[in-house]
Parts: sequence; structure tokens; C-alpha cells
Amino acid sequence: MSSFALPRREFLAATALAMSPLAGAPAARAQSRPARRSAIRLRLPEPTGPCTIGTVSLRLLDRTRPDPWVPSVRHRELMISVWYPALAPRRWQRLAPYMERGAAERFDALEPHRIPSGTVDWAGTRTHAYHQAPADPRGGRRPVVVYSPGVGDPRSWGTVLAEELASHGYVVVTVDHTYEPPGVRFPDGSVKTNEVLLEEFARAQREGTVPALLEKTLRARVDDARFVVHRLGTLPHGLSDVLDTHRVGLAGQSGGGFTAAQSMYEDRRIRAGIDLDGTLEFNQEPNGTNLSPVATHGLDRPFLLMGREGSDHARTEPSWAAFWSHGTGWRRDLTLRGSRHQTYTDLAAVMPQTGLGQDIVEETIGTIDPTRAVTVIRTCVTSFFDRWLRDHNDHVLDGPSASLPDVTFVC
Repeated sequence: MSSFALPRREFLAATALAMSPLAGAPAARAQSRPARRSAIRLRLPEPTGPCTIGTVSLRLLDRTRPDPWVPSVRHRELMISVWYPALAPRRWQRLAPYMERGAAERFDALEPHRIPSGTVDWAGTRTHAYHQAPADPRGGRRPVVVYSPGVGDPRSWGTVLAEELASHGYVVVTVDHTYEPPGVRFPDGSVKTNEVLLEEFARAQREGTVPALLEKTLRARVDDARFVVHRLGTLPHGLSDVLDTHRVGLAGQSGGGFTAAQSMYEDRRIRAGIDLDGTLEFNQEPNGTNLSPVATHGLDRPFLLMGREGSDHARTEPSWAAFWSHGTGWRRDLTLRGSRHQTYTDLAAVMPQTGLGQDIVEETIGTIDPTRAVTVIRTCVTSFFDRWLRDHNDHVLDGPSASLPDVTFVC
């Protein structure tokens, strides 16, 4: 089923309470570990669009509210990355790193998704976007997509999708929800970690108040997303001159998909949204209780649900069923066959390069061919936003077709 919960392995590793239930027997896990070698620099899938990509990381300060996790911090502070069509890079400009070094070190130390520390050089891996390349004004004002990662995940986890959309002419803003990811690096060199959230999660499990914590988490995320939308018209480096604040979409994976749906419900500036395998209720595992307002009332604007195999509104995801029955806007519910929850993150591109055993790879991203998974997700997401932010319908999402043989349209 879809999930809206702090990744359990990270929680257990950080609090040292127990072994992850995904870890398996020690002997079996040892056989699946890659042989020790120099940390690899990943090769991210090439974007398929015609645009050169630029990227810049920015600090945003919301002076209207204190931080929800550390109330003594008077103003909520966020880091975002903006991905955009760029002019040809200058000679001194280089491809941007996949992750900032301070954040990468914290991320690697927690062995995310069973990738042993030291296996991947997260900071040394390069994206396809040139750092601070000048934005290309020749395409006029461009539609914007804001991307929210899963709870506990870094904004880097949506890089493959962000680059794809930017290569096709979108401005994409990926958001770190501070104190959720393992590490968020700010321009002054400080790294904000997630101990506060981990402690709250441990307390909520002991006291049986996890739904209330998840509701608090969503509230913080929706406020973050709406603040980012509000700031789109004031971004530096000429970015606000090339984006269209009247054509804004939201997308996200897991809790990020939940964030996209609830943000749309609360903010009519958001014209279209995508939920990549995220439940719409305040439970660790969906059971149809503690439904969110967007699940209870639905939406009157276009929304795409994409779930892993076995998770859809007709059978196993009651919050999606409620959302589906109450919505009046255009909507689709697609299942990517052979997929798992993490297939909708960059892990689809990362896991096959780690040297981990096929058992761990399939537990994490499913049995679908990883290259095919990346292609299908990119195709569906781009087609959706092209249709609703650009008024260009390629009919990919009209229904089952030979071009998407591994996608089930759930009626």
C-alpha cells in the first residue's frame, strides 16, 4: 500500500531501537552487500528534452511563521533547488552536484535504503544541469512545477524527474522540508538534521499519537509548498522573469504526493497536481480512517494518481477511493506494474548501480526494468503537465495503449 510515514529504516538506524524489518537475516544481507571499493559516482539518466538545463540552490525565509519543529526558531527557513532551461553555459560553469557535501555526508552515514555507507559518492555525482547557468529567456514565461519529496527524503530524490521536465521547457522547484531529511545544507555551511522529527516520531509511537504527528507533518509541508508558490515571483538570478506564476503545478512522491493534493485543495493558484504513491490519510498504513480534507472532499482541478502494483483507488487505497468519489476534476489512477513504493524516486536509477544483490534491488524498486520505469514515469508526468499547464494533449493519458504496455488504467 501507499505510505505517508517516516522511512522506517532511517528511524530505526537513527534511534538504535532495533534492526530494520527490511534488513533480513545477517547472512543473507552480507551476501547482498557490494564488495568494498571506491565510492561510485552515479550516472543519472539523460534528460530527453531539447533544452540545456541550469540549476541554482536558494535559501528562502518565511517571516510569517516560526519553525513548526523548533518553535524557538522564529522564522521557517527552507532550501530549494530551481531547475530551468538555460543558455549555453559559460566556460567556468560546471555541472552541479547531486547533493551538497554536508548533506551528503549525513545522508550516506544513515545507509539509506540499505545502501552501505561509502558505496556512493553522493556529492561527487554530477547532474546534467549547469550550476548558475543563465536562464534562457527565448521561450517566454514557462510553466512551473513544484516538487515535494517523501517524508524524511531529500529534495535530491526527485532530480531525475526535475531534469526531465526542465529539459522540456519547465521551471521546476524541488523543496527540502527542513528537519525532515537527514541533512539540509544552508549557504552559511550549517547543516540542519532530522533528530527533532525522529524524536517526535519515537514519542508518537510510544504514546499512540502517530496520526496526529502525521497531520502536523502535512500541515508544515503544505505551508512550505504554499510559501514557495508565493515566492515564485521574487526569485533571484532572473528566474522570476522566465516563469509563469499563473501556470503552477505540484508533484510529489509518497508524503510529497499527499502534500501536492492537500496544497491544491487549499490553494487555487495550483492548477494541476500529481501524487506518486502517497496515501491521503493520516496513518502509517492505509485503513480508511483519519482521512484528510482533500480525500474527504476531492478536487475540482486535474489530478493524477500513480501507484505501485497493488495500490489503487478501486481495491487497496481507501483514501484514494474517497478522493476519487468526491472529485469533480479530470483525474486518472495509473498503476505501474512490477513497481514498488521507491520506484517513483531516483532509486529507480540509483539501485542498479550500487552493486547490491538483485533481491535487495527488487525489494526496493520492484521487478520492472529500472530503465523502463524511469521512462514510463517521465512520460506520464510530462504528458500530464503538458496537457494541463500548456494546453497540449498528446493523448498518452487518454487510456490503455501500446505505448504504455506496463501501465494499468484503473477505472
